[in-house]
Amino acid sequence: MTATTIDEYLAGYDGEVRDRLERVRAAIHSVLPDAEESIKYGMPAVTIRGRHHLYFAAWKKHIGFYPVYRSDDPIETEIAPYRDAKDTLQFPYTQEQPDDLIARVTAHLAGVGGAA
Repeated sequence: MTATTIDEYLAGYDGEVRDRLERVRAAIHSVLPDAEESIKYGMPAVTIRGRHHLYFAAWKKHIGFYPVYRSDDPIETEIAPYRDAKDTLQFPYTQEQPDDLIARVTAHLAGVGGAA
């Protein structure tokens, strides 16, 4: 069965992976508390300003978070260790998940809290 809500998507995971997904969701909503949620391309998506989406998903070895476009903002230095392919951040299960950084990246992408 394909998930139609983020809750259904999360229900498909157990243990640490589910915990990490829930923490990503919470970090996003700490910045965008009223953001609309949906499933797009089979992944959880959160709407920013009614147009753009942030996606996150569980993979075999990491949580993916995208799109995170490159910029000249100083936050680039902090997210550099997590950058993978084009506009993707990967948070490996073998490392502590930086929930505060995920919230700050969300704020940066959404242009809230002084972030551009």
